[in-house]
Amino acid sequence: MLKEKNNAVHSRAYRLVRAGVVEETMLEHPVPAGHVVVEPSLGSICHADLRYFTGQRRPEAMARKLPMALIHEGIGFVVQSGDSRLTPGQRVVIVPNLPGYLLEGKTAESCCPVCREGLGDNYCTRGRFLASGTDGIAQNRLVVPAACAVPVPDDIPDEIAVLSELCSVSYQALSKVGERLSRARAAVFGDGPVGFLTAAMLHHVYGLGGDRLQVFGAMPEKLNEFGFADRALVQNYDFGNSPGVDIAVECTGGRFSESAVNQAIELLNPGGILILMGVTEERVPINTRDVLEKGITLIGSSRSTSDDFIQVLQAMRSQECQATLRQLLPERYENVSAVEHFIEAMNEAASHREWKKKILSFQW
Repeated sequence: MLKEKNNAVHSRAYRLVRAGVVEETMLEHPVPAGHVVVEPSLGSICHADLRYFTGQRRPEAMARKLPMALIHEGIGFVVQSGDSRLTPGQRVVIVPNLPGYLLEGKTAESCCPVCREGLGDNYCTRGRFLASGTDGIAQNRLVVPAACAVPVPDDIPDEIAVLSELCSVSYQALSKVGERLSRARAAVFGDGPVGFLTAAMLHHVYGLGGDRLQVFGAMPEKLNEFGFADRALVQNYDFGNSPGVDIAVECTGGRFSESAVNQAIELLNPGGILILMGVTEERVPINTRDVLEKGITLIGSSRSTSDDFIQVLQAMRSQECQATLRQLLPERYENVSAVEHFIEAMNEAASHREWKKKILSFQW
């Protein structure tokens, strides 16, 4: 039940206090002007959540960011609104990237040097990100700037909308090379959810099909899901003697980053662009000789902005796009009405790294 006091709300939160240990606690959130209160309804577990939950982040990061409610991919309903464009009961996607100027009620020009230079909300030095040092979606009342609660069109079902955060991260990365994608050949390295959704955005937003889109992976059963692209197993592919690509996107992360990055460098045409999206805790050796000889540009990209969500939600209105995205959905959701259910779902996700997403249905 919503409790209000002096323009604040009390929230029932499932907070990670140390690796593998989650406790239920009550938080009090102020509700500044221009903010909305959202009740999360669906959440999706990300590998980033699992790295915190299993203690795979560096000890100093764990010590600095905990205790903290996890989950940054989710949708919900507006409970209380300080913005006339959003009304109670409205279904919204939660944008986890909270720029400092929105949090503080300022203009971007008066926020920080990054915002003043127009370099993008992703890099705002005064911003926060849900479930990364700031309490995330695993709570029954979430307070965010109104711009970070994006309305979901009526023709997009909940189970598709909950995938919009990960799609928006892919869209953000691809938008950096959007002008070249009308004619370029592209390759995606990674057959997991990030690779799948990046390839889906290339196909459904930028119109790349099997003639211009190549996906590389290591698991035949996963690659089979990429029916809209040409596919190849990295173990069997001759990167040095195959047609090159103009843009490559690395979506592997972890211990596979090194091989994927260097295979992409080998495959790229002169003047090509390599977008790095995979996250790893370790440093990755890179073949700088070929980067120099080919004049390759490396672009790092993670997270996304409200504008990216708006573009992705428009793409999701397509029935063809929805059909593609449904391939990532599980047969059942994890109902979460108590902290024990949340812990069980996190342990299950950590123990069985399935290809499909783990979706949480919050029953507050």
